[in-house]
Parts: sequence; structure tokens; C-alpha cells
Amino acid sequence: MTKRPADSENASAPAARQVPMRDFSRSLPMLLLRAREAVMRQFRPSLREHGLTEQQWRILRALASIEAAEVTELARTAFLLGPSLSRILRDLEARNLIERKTAKADQRRSMVSISRDGVKLMASVAPSSEAIYAEITQRFGARKLAELQEMLGELERSLAAPGAADETTAEE
Repeated sequence: MTKRPADSENASAPAARQVPMRDFSRSLPMLLLRAREAVMRQFRPSLREHGLTEQQWRILRALASIEAAEVTELARTAFLLGPSLSRILRDLEARNLIERKTAKADQRRSMVSISRDGVKLMASVAPSSEAIYAEITQRFGARKLAELQEMLGELERSLAAPGAADETTAEE
């Protein structure tokens, strides 16, 4: 009986043994995604209670910290793709949570700002959000959380340095 290629040791060995890479569970992108998911699991119920998606909340949070933003800048700030942002802005505008105006300097561009209703909604979500932050801080530790935030900022800055890959992607 002749051996078929599928019967050979090499073909039946797990692919991980054939590819010289770190273990999947230790890859930085996967660790960051799993940590993000663990954090967002804490916030999603509160957002749902207030009729908000994660993306809508990101937009409102971004707009609450500035007077107004041009749509492409808002997309970068909130890490959303343009087509998704357009749809989300339509939904937020229909709920009177944001306002859009034509930019004075360039009539083709629009400026987006949070509305009074948007501020009121954020004020109603804020106590729950802050309670969740307090719980995370209590469970993880204030010092460790501050260090993690600082380290993540350093990681982002170091990878944004000249010479780093400049590929902009957004996650929905």
C-alpha cells in the first residue's frame, strides 16, 4: 500500500507546527480584541437600555468633547468607516441627538455637533457609565488601570511614529 500525501506526518501535523509564529492566543491583536470585548461587555447593557449602539455612543462621546467636527475628522476620531458613519449620523440626526450644518468655509462639507437632546441623553447615561468605570477600576485596580491606559497610549504613539506602517482601518 502506498502512502498518500494526506497520510504523511507533515500533512497531518497541525498548521501551527508548520508556521513559525507566536501562539495565536499570545498575538497582540487578539489580546487587544479580547480585552476590548471584555470591557465592552460591561458597557453594552447600559447602552442598550438607552437605545444606543457602541458606534453611536462613540460619536456622541467624541462630539461632547468638541464644539463641532467635520464628518471626515469625526470618522477618524471615532474610528468608523465613512459609509457606516453616514448611516449612524442619519440615525442620530433623526433622533435629534446631533445637528448638521454646512461648513462656512466649504459648502460641500458638513459640520456635526451634539444637540441639546444629545447632551441630555449623555447626562442620563453618564451615571451608569461612571459606575461601570468604578467597577472596572475596583476589579482591576486603579494603579494598574492608569498604567494600562498610559501603556496603550505609548503603544499607539510609538506605532504612529515616522516609519511605522500608515494603514488606516476602522472597526465597526
